[in-house]
Amino acid sequence: MEQVFRALGDPTRRALLDALLQEDGQTLSSLVSRHSMTRPAVAKHLAILEEAGLVAVARRGREKHHFLNVVPIREIHDRWVTKYTETWASGLAELKRDLERTMEKVFEIYIRTTPERLWEAITDPQIRAKYHFGASVHSEWTPGSAFTMVHPGSEGPLAEGENIVVEPPTRLVQSMRTLWSEAAEEQGTTRVTWEIEPVGDSCRLTVTHDQLRGDAPPELYGGWPMILSGLKTWLETGETLTTPGSQMYGPS
Repeated sequence: MEQVFRALGDPTRRALLDALLQEDGQTLSSLVSRHSMTRPAVAKHLAILEEAGLVAVARRGREKHHFLNVVPIREIHDRWVTKYTETWASGLAELKRDLERTMEKVFEIYIRTTPERLWEAITDPQIRAKYHFGASVHSEWTPGSAFTMVHPGSEGPLAEGENIVVEPPTRLVQSMRTLWSEAAEEQGTTRVTWEIEPVGDSCRLTVTHDQLRGDAPPELYGGWPMILSGLKTWLETGETLTTPGSQMYGPS
């Protein structure tokens, strides 16, 4: 969190985050054109934001696209805000809605665990329910196999889809059709990619939710920060988060 607060303490870096808030997935050239700074200066600030986890980078051919990663903001909320007052929750919910405007969302988090244990936490139904709002995912976890997300409080499945790529313990690509509401179901099929990379004694987990329609409702993808924070908390401490939204069924 020290890196996050240090990164947020600079007005230029906050301006870069604001630029990504307005238009996510920008290249370095695009961000340079919005600020009266040299290209190396913008690149240096982006590197600090990336190191703090506030910006995630995805390569598209020769270009690097920068995405606002709201997971550290979610962690600050879980650590500091909910301890003192619940009145902040509504304001942060509005901020979360403002952060989610694009066709592709990239979320990144570092977890002190092994790739094998992290893979197990993603694919084991009982573990998944501990941090995914009580919902579990069932599958054979082979390429081309189907998966189903269920919740004990729901009459039917909350989501279903296909495992396109299954490469334990580093990569899982899934097509997903959400069924927990009419608005979500109308959006059709989206794609979720889980990528696990060992970093020292930890793992960097990157979740990319793409193939989203421009009018996709926030309930379709907005819960990932809370889900990933819950995953990190459970793997590192064995405890579960009790933050607002724990009654929700899926990424909403």
